Amino acid sequence: MISGREALRALREGNERFVSDQRRDYADNTARRRALVAQQEPFAIILGCSDARVPAEMVFDQGLGDLFVIRVAGNIVAPSQVGSVEFAAEAFGTRLVVVLGHTHCGAIHATLQQLARPWREQSRNLSSIVDRIRPAVEGLLDGRVADVTELEQRAVRANIRMSADHLRHGSEVLEQLIRKDGLLVLGAEYSVDSGVVEFFDGVPPD
Repeated sequence: MISGREALRALREGNERFVSDQRRDYADNTARRRALVAQQEPFAIILGCSDARVPAEMVFDQGLGDLFVIRVAGNIVAPSQVGSVEFAAEAFGTRLVVVLGHTHCGAIHATLQQLARPWREQSRNLSSIVDRIRPAVEGLLDGRVADVTELEQRAVRANIRMSADHLRHGSEVLEQLIRKDGLLVLGAEYSVDSGVVEFFDGVPPD
């Protein structure tokens, strides 16, 4: 299995191909699928948002078996997501975890609206998503950021940072892998407009 730094390099190169419309040809999917029947070795774990505009395999130009992808609205971290990350990191030796948020995130928009002006009852399940995003963004509603667009941009990044930090410090399994085995947990933002992924949280120096 490749290192976290090597995995990060592969994701960056894949995103560059995606942005420049030079994605690789995956015509050999049948052979690849058969090769993966017995085992898988994903080189990166992606905890991303469920948004249909942000399919991780396409965004990073990867094929079958390359990424272990967990998707949930607002790229939130709940026990099931932590357990999924733990499983992949331990079972496959994967050494890179990326929390992938994105611009124009509906879950962030809904959370900010609900916090600023609660307007209707939400289902218990939807409320659980808002409640997990709330700690990351409620401090931004102090009036110092008047522009709505800027407020949402800051909220997206704050939520990504919080989720990545939760993974780094909310799991004994992951903490040990970080200390002893070089596991990297990074935060990144995908631009729905440009297709570019910017890694901005926890990125190791070159």
